[in-house]
Amino acid sequence: MTDPLPDLEGRAEIERLVNAFYERVRVDDRLGFIFDEVAAIDWSSHLPKMYAFWETVLFRSGGYTGNPLAAHAKLVPLTAMGRPQFDRWLELFRSTVDDLFAGEHAEHIKNCAADMANVIHSKINHIPDPRADPGNLTPEQKARYAAYRAVAEPSS
Repeated sequence: MTDPLPDLEGRAEIERLVNAFYERVRVDDRLGFIFDEVAAIDWSSHLPKMYAFWETVLFRSGGYTGNPLAAHAKLVPLTAMGRPQFDRWLELFRSTVDDLFAGEHAEHIKNCAADMANVIHSKINHIPDPRADPGNLTPEQKARYAAYRAVAEPSS
C-alpha cells in the first residue's frame, strides 16, 4: 500500500510544485520554447516570483506583487498565445498537482489555475470571457447572482 499524497500546506510544498511544474513546461514541445526562447525567462528570478504568486493565491501570505496580465500580453505579438497553449499549460499544471498532492488545497489551486488561465487567455486575446455572459450561467449561479443583486442593490 502506498502512502497517501500530502496536501499543499505551505511554502515548501508550493516550491516543490512550482519547480516540478516548470521542469515539465521547459521540456514540453508546445510550451518550452515560449518560456525559454520567446520570453527568455530568467529562471533564477522567475521561480521565486512564482513561489510568491502561488503562495499568495493559496494562502494569502506570499507577498506577490506583479502584473501577470501584462507579462503575458507582451508575448502575443511574438508567438501564439491561444487556447491550445493555455489548455496545455493547464493540463501540465493539473497533472503536476495530481502527481504530487491531494486534498482541499490541491483542488483549490487547480481551480485557481483554471480561472487564471481563462481570464488571462480571454483578456490578452480580447475574447469575452463566457462566464461573464448571463446566458451561460447555471440555474444555481443565476439564483446566487439574483440573491447577491437583491442585497447589493435593494429597491428603494
